[in-house]
Order: sequence, then C-alpha cells, then structure tokens
Amino acid sequence: MSIYTDESVELLRSMVRIPSVTYGETEVQKHISSWLDAAGVPHSCAGRNIVAFSEVFDPSRRTLALDAHIDTVPACGGYSFDPFDPGDDPEIVRGLGSNDDGGSVAAMIAVFRELRAVELPFNIVLTLSCEEERSGPDGADWLYAPGGYLESCGCVPSWAIVGEPTGLKAATSERGLLVIDGEARGVSGHAARGDGVNALYIALEDIEAIRALKFPRISPVMGPVRLNVTQIEAGTAHNVIPDTCRFVVDIRPTEQYSNEEILAELQSLCRSTLTARNLRNRSSASRPGSPLVRTALALGLECYSSPTTSDWMRIPCDALKLGPGESSRSHRPDEYITRSEIEAAAELYKDLILNLYGNIVE
Repeated sequence: MSIYTDESVELLRSMVRIPSVTYGETEVQKHISSWLDAAGVPHSCAGRNIVAFSEVFDPSRRTLALDAHIDTVPACGGYSFDPFDPGDDPEIVRGLGSNDDGGSVAAMIAVFRELRAVELPFNIVLTLSCEEERSGPDGADWLYAPGGYLESCGCVPSWAIVGEPTGLKAATSERGLLVIDGEARGVSGHAARGDGVNALYIALEDIEAIRALKFPRISPVMGPVRLNVTQIEAGTAHNVIPDTCRFVVDIRPTEQYSNEEILAELQSLCRSTLTARNLRNRSSASRPGSPLVRTALALGLECYSSPTTSDWMRIPCDALKLGPGESSRSHRPDEYITRSEIEAAAELYKDLILNLYGNIVE
C-alpha cells in the first residue's frame, strides 16, 4: 500500500498543474487515464469521468463504490503562491484542488490498486467524477442514476464511500441545498403622490413570513431546516415606486423534507412568485442500520453531520462521506494536503472495505 500511496501522491502533484475547473476536466481526465494505463489499471473514460471495476468483478455480487471528484472551483484571489504549483515539499501537496478533492482521488486510487485483484464477498468500483462543484448533469448524476452508465455496465452499487475532505471523520448525513429566487410584482407610481403598488413592501412582507416559518419536522441528526434571505434588489430611482422586487433565499434542507415540499410550503406563505434554481440538490443520510456506519463505528471513527453538499446527493444507495484533508481548506487561498493525511486515508479505506462484510445484516 505504501508504494501505491507514494505513487498516488506524485499523481496528485501532476494533477494540480492541470487546470480542471468544472466543465473543463478533459485534460486532467486524460492525464489520470494515461497514468492508470501506465500503472496497468484497466478503466473506461465515461464522458469526462473515469470508471474502473475490480479485476474479479462478478455481476451477481453486490458492489461497493468509491467515488471522488476530479474538478475544482476557480482559483480565488489571495494565494501566496501559484495555485497550479504543487511545491517541492515531499510532505505537502499544495495548490488548487489538492485538498478538494485531490487527496481523496489519490487515496482511493491507492486502495483500489491494492484490492482490485483481491477476492472479496462484493465488488469494488472506482468512479472519478466530473462536475461535482457545479452539480452538473454529466458527473455522478449520470454515472449513478437508474439507467445510467453504471447500470448499463451491469453494476448497481449497494454502498458508496464518497471521498471528500472530512478530516477522516465519517459524515453519516449532509444537508442539501435549495436556492430560491423570489419576485414580487407591483405597479409603478410617483413617490411624491404615493400612488402605485410598492413591490418592495410586498417582498418585505413575504420575507418576514419566511423568517417566521419554523419547519416542524426536526432531523435527529441534522436539526431543523435552515434558511436565510441573502439578497434583495428593487427600484430604479429615489422617486419611483418600484414595480418589481427580487430576492434570494438560501435553504439548507434535511432528510425530513424534499425540496419540492419546502418550495410549496414557502409559496403558500408568499404573494411573490418563488422559483427554485435547482430541485435536485437533496439532503442525504446513511440509511438506518447502515453497514457502512456500523463498520465506521467499529473502527472507532467519529461520526457527524456535514453542512456541505457533495456527490452523495447524486448517489441513490447507502453511503457515507469520508476522506483526507479538512473542509475548512477548501475554496480558499493556499489550499494544501499532507502526505500523511493521504496515507492515513488509504489505510482507513482499506480497513473499511475489509471489515464491511462482517457488518452486513441480510
């Protein structure tokens, strides 16, 4: 395993040098594919994703998926070094995407190479997906959807480990994301005469109703649904009654409500028209009695609820989120991950895989 991990760390260094912002993952995918070819790991390039099945894959067996993403957000300002320079410190890989999600990619490739020819009671499939940072349709959504790429290959995973920087804690749930655009409509008029219908006042009444709303179903692991109005815009001049007012609501759902339910509840309170930007970013939670969670607990892992979203929302089977690095380093300047974090993750993934079967209850 140590050799595989060392090689994966060097792969990660070369990945950092290749820009791979969401929808622009082609070059980094080609690079990883060439690297896997040289390492003797059979795989497929599925769109801008990479998929590799264990050497002893048997369609009659259940399957564990290892998923990490190869895209990044754009480099933000404030870096003290070139975000595409991984540096030459042997113990640290720095740069854009090193922590989110290159560390998980490296660790999952290492453990997949270690176990891909081992006869296990279940199959392993490695998916390195695109478009995670923008919730795009051609990444994990396409790979894991019913009738999607994996199913077309005779593979419907029963479990998944989603690689994300969690500090090697096991996230057994994560909040979803629902962004709603509100638009209040009124009638323009001259402010001096006080005529017209003020759309801003309509929006403010709706915002107050939204603020006062308490969703009654509380998640035992995530708590209540969280929502905040984060933007508002109205008016063209100081002396014109605004006939439109737009506002934005940021909502972090739990598994207690679907996004459709939340939208319908808010719309019932508002005169403004509410439109969801995307209803697919659902919350996720490991299923009751999850063998993945039992295995994580048996290995002494700390379990928690994650406030951030990931590919998990696209994966319909039992899952948990686990990986090297820290979420606090993501999407900010001077991103980095350490060699020791990647090594620890590869070993932990291996322990989880080898101990999983003993925690499966038929």
